[in-house]
Amino acid sequence: MTEQSTEPRAARPVRAFAEHAARTPDAAAVRYRDRTTCYGELLTRADEHRARLERLPLHPGEAVAVPAVSTPGTLALVLACLLSGRPVLLPPAGLPPAGLRRLRENSGCRYLLTPRTVDGPGGRAAPPAVKPPPGTAVLLTTSGSTGTPKTVPLSGDAMGRFGDWAAARFGIGPGTGVLSHAPLNFDLSLLDVWTTLGRGGRVVLCDSVHAADGRHLAGLLGREEVHLVQAVPMFHRLLLEAAGGARFPGVRHVIVTGEAIPPRDLAALPRLFPAARLHNVYGCTETNDSLLHEIDPADPPDEPVPLGTPLPGVRVLIRTPDGRPLSGPGSGELYVSTPFQSEGYLGATAHDAARFGPHPFGADRRRWYRTGDLVERDERGVLRLRGRDDFQVKVRGTRVDPQTVERVLLDHPEVGEAAVLAVPDPIAGHVLLAVVRPRPGCRPNSLLLRTHCARSLVPASIPGRWRLVDDPLPRTSTGKVDRKLLGRPS
Repeated sequence: MTEQSTEPRAARPVRAFAEHAARTPDAAAVRYRDRTTCYGELLTRADEHRARLERLPLHPGEAVAVPAVSTPGTLALVLACLLSGRPVLLPPAGLPPAGLRRLRENSGCRYLLTPRTVDGPGGRAAPPAVKPPPGTAVLLTTSGSTGTPKTVPLSGDAMGRFGDWAAARFGIGPGTGVLSHAPLNFDLSLLDVWTTLGRGGRVVLCDSVHAADGRHLAGLLGREEVHLVQAVPMFHRLLLEAAGGARFPGVRHVIVTGEAIPPRDLAALPRLFPAARLHNVYGCTETNDSLLHEIDPADPPDEPVPLGTPLPGVRVLIRTPDGRPLSGPGSGELYVSTPFQSEGYLGATAHDAARFGPHPFGADRRRWYRTGDLVERDERGVLRLRGRDDFQVKVRGTRVDPQTVERVLLDHPEVGEAAVLAVPDPIAGHVLLAVVRPRPGCRPNSLLLRTHCARSLVPASIPGRWRLVDDPLPRTSTGKVDRKLLGRPS
C-alpha cells in the first residue's frame, strides 16, 4: 500500500493543481503536438496512475523512477506520484542503460515507470539501502556536464515556496501560457511545469525530438499563445538563427538562465520579443533560482550580463582565494543559501557532500551551498560570473579559465557555438582545444579566430588546437555543452 505524505505542505503545489482541475476541468492544462489536454483529463489520467502505484509492493518513503520524457503522459504519471506522497526520480531521457542503472541504485529506485510499463523486481523485497529524506517530492538530477549526474532531492515545501515567488514575480495564473523547453529533470521545470499547473496556467510542451530545431521552435511560438519563455542560451541562439524577421509580441517575459548568454545574442532578443521584459536568472539545480537581474532592452550589457540581486530569502557570500569573506569589490567563489534548495545530494560521496554545509564563517545556522562559480563584484555591488573553479587549468604555468575564452570566441560575428577545454599535452602539460561551429554561411579559419582571441586574451589563454565542425555541439539533457563527450578523440 502506498503511504500518503504526512507533511502538510509537501503536496501543496499538486494539491493546488487538483483543486484547479476540480473547479475548471475544461481549462487547457497542456498543449503538445497541437493537441490540448484539459485539467480534468490530466487529473483523471493521474488518478489512473495512482491506482497503478497502489498495486506495487513499495516500502514507505521509497522513491520510484520516471524517465524525464516531456509528454502529457509523463506529466500525469509524475503528478500521480506527487499526489500520493511518493518521491519520484526524474532520470534524463536517453541516459545510457549503465548510467540509468547507477542512478537508480544511488537513488534507491527499484522500480522504473513509464506511462505504459513497469520495470522492477516484483515481490516484497527488502527496503532499498538509499531512501530520500522525509518530505521529498522530486529527485532532480544535475546536468552531468563534468561527470555522472548527481541526485538532488527537493521537498514539496521548497517547491511550494519557489512556486509562490515565481508566480507572483512573473504573473503566472489561470490561462498564462508558459513554454516548457527544458527537460523535466532540470530545475527549470519547477517554474515551467509545476508552478504553471499549480496556478491554473497552460504548459506549452516542446517536443524533445525538435528541441534543437530552430525553425520548429519559431513555429511553435508563432502558433501557440505563449506569455513566458524561460530557456538556456542555446534556445535563444537557435531561435535567432531560424526566425528571420519573425517577432513574438505576445510574450510578456523572457528569462535567460543556465549559463551566460553571449552579449550579441542578448542584444538581439528585443527584436524577437518586442513587448517582453527580459530577465537573467542565476541558480543551480541544488539551490534553484538565487539571483535575478532585469535587463534594459534599450541598453543591453556588452559584457556578461549581471547575475543580479538575491531573491527574497536568499543570502549570498563571496569567499576570496585566500579564504576570507569579501565585503566590498573583488572576486572569489560564490556561496548561496536559498529557501528553495536541497539539503544535500542523495547517496553523496564525501567530495559531493562537501558542497553543502554550515555558513563557512559561522555567521548563521542556515545550510549553505558552495557553487564552484567564480564571480566578481564591482564597486556598485553588481555580481558577474567569471568562470568555474573546476574548469580552470594551468597552461605553461599560467592559470586560465576556458569559459572566458569561450565568451571571447562567441563575440566573433562568424561564430555560432564555441566550447574550450583543456586536453593533455606532453610538453605544456595542458593545451586549450577550441571546438567551434560557425554561423550559417560563414567559414572562419583558425588563424582568423586566433587573431580575434589575441586582441583580448593573454597568450596562455589562446587555444593551441582548433576543431571547426559543421554539426551542433553535443549537449547534456539540460542544454549545456557535454564537455566529457566533446573531449573524446574524434
